[in-house]
Amino acid sequence: MTINDLLKRIDDYAAVIRAYRPLSEAEVKELDAYYRIGMTYSSNALEGNSLTLSETKVLLEDGITVGGKPIRDCYETTGHARAYDHMLTIARSDSLSISENVIRRLHYLFYNGIDPEAAGEYRKGQVFITGTAYVPPAAEEVPECMVTFVTELAEKRGKLHPVELAAYAHRRLVDIHPFQDGNGRTARLLMNLILINQGYCIVSIPPVLRYDYIVALQQAQREKAPSDEAFVKLIAECEIEAQKDYCRMFRIELPKP
Repeated sequence: MTINDLLKRIDDYAAVIRAYRPLSEAEVKELDAYYRIGMTYSSNALEGNSLTLSETKVLLEDGITVGGKPIRDCYETTGHARAYDHMLTIARSDSLSISENVIRRLHYLFYNGIDPEAAGEYRKGQVFITGTAYVPPAAEEVPECMVTFVTELAEKRGKLHPVELAAYAHRRLVDIHPFQDGNGRTARLLMNLILINQGYCIVSIPPVLRYDYIVALQQAQREKAPSDEAFVKLIAECEIEAQKDYCRMFRIELPKP
């Protein structure tokens, strides 16, 4: 299936979902909590966090840590949940303007419990991405890269389909790798910030797709003939699955493909 085919299906499903809205206040609260746990678990798991979905749920809902698990994994979980809450607040504002401060705040909330001095601050040294030949920009280039990045996002908004824009935002932020750590999780929060603001469902990339996710990013970052196609398709397919899950929960019948 081509990217255009996937985007058409997404918009067909989105029209059905929007016709069901608005949700009640209680339904919104339940849905937010559902995705808060699910996205926190999946985004952390992609980066090697050892907490299971059930352990993530217990920690976030009851504040109970799991014996034998690294304390850092718990800080990553509570930090991501704080960043998720902030992301939702921004996404639901009437006018969304993605600035460096927005991105740095998402990172700060996620990373503050792990390393307060590095949280929300651009890295001071070179970083390397394991398993790929791609080398991110030098630390001194990061501020200029981020200025260019937020300018490009503003220019592309309205020109790209929101799912394509969200995928681009994710991929480009990972390219720059502006922070010492936590870039992937910040990128996925930024991606969902754009999707929610435009009325689409939250995308959680399941750990089972980790290999496909990494390979798709590598194809976009390779020196010769880089291509975003595989990554955009992956995000689009995950959006479709999120829409199906949404409709399952509310017993909404989707049109046949």
